[in-house]
Amino acid sequence: MRVGHAQRTGDGWLTGTTVVLAPAGGAVTAVDVRGGGPGTRETDALDPRNAVERVDAITLSGGSAFGLAAATGVAEWLEEQGRGVPVGPDPAQVVPVVPAAVLFDLGRGGRWRARPDAPMGREAVEAAARTELGAEVPQGSVGAGTGAVAGGLKGGIGSASAKLPSGTTVGVIAAVNAAGSVLDPGTGVLYGELYGALSGARPSERPGGLPLTPGEAEHAAAQRRLTEASAETGRRTAGVLRPPLNTTLAVVATDARLTRPQAQKLAGTAHDGLARAVRPVHLMHDGDSVFTMATGERPLAEGELNDLLTAGADVLTRAVVKAVLATETIDGPGGVFPSYRDLYGLTTSPDASRGYGDA
Repeated sequence: MRVGHAQRTGDGWLTGTTVVLAPAGGAVTAVDVRGGGPGTRETDALDPRNAVERVDAITLSGGSAFGLAAATGVAEWLEEQGRGVPVGPDPAQVVPVVPAAVLFDLGRGGRWRARPDAPMGREAVEAAARTELGAEVPQGSVGAGTGAVAGGLKGGIGSASAKLPSGTTVGVIAAVNAAGSVLDPGTGVLYGELYGALSGARPSERPGGLPLTPGEAEHAAAQRRLTEASAETGRRTAGVLRPPLNTTLAVVATDARLTRPQAQKLAGTAHDGLARAVRPVHLMHDGDSVFTMATGERPLAEGELNDLLTAGADVLTRAVVKAVLATETIDGPGGVFPSYRDLYGLTTSPDASRGYGDA
């Protein structure tokens, strides 16, 4: 699996697109949509009762419903590669099925019409195609996470992975853009940490030296700054972003050999990991959606499916924590969105690949 990002910032822009590109032959793919306001494309094709067995790419994008246009650029690139559902005798006669989901970031850079389009989708899939296998996935304010916000904090892209005892791998990429909060309002601890996202990590391994629990005075000061930032955002965007509109998106990828119903079950149980890291979740103004992509290189051992389902949820929780820790504060015409690290005085940029037990 390869991941590619494209984004635009400055001059009124704060948005982007992320593409997860399957290897040749595609991946068994499923989706579970639980938010009350989803923006999606081609998700009906993933129903196990329907005809499409495998897909070549998934697109995650900012721009709300307008951002679905990014998937067109991905589909056009795939067609040029001869990848898609064969529909004629000529090998070039294919129809790429590109499931996509979008999050709401309109106006966060200052310009309402600054949103992803087909060229940005092409840019993201081309970036994925150039990526070496095993390359580190850029995290933070990139791709679909460029304009993401989570409960007033700057959100973004996070990625995490785990390996089961059999060697089967499960990895997650998440674009965290939630109406709910990612931190406990009473303590400042990230919800994902309360549920053990960093369990087993030594203090020296914690990204940016993150304390387990911020001090009481530190937390009170951070809450004041967050309230001030939200008020300033309201002044800069008076009447534009009401009510809060968000959506967290994720792709759970595995090398396990899954049937389509099993892939859909993995997408569903992974939502439990999202619920551990964001509270409240799956609201009417979220479009929370989780995809699964299974490449099928490794047959599941007897009884291993439950382990895979458990790992998918755990890894999604960690991906949310890593997204929040990897972002930088945004202060622009579309609002002030402070990063968690800035609010709590974590001045050292986190190495988001350490301390999380990634495969």
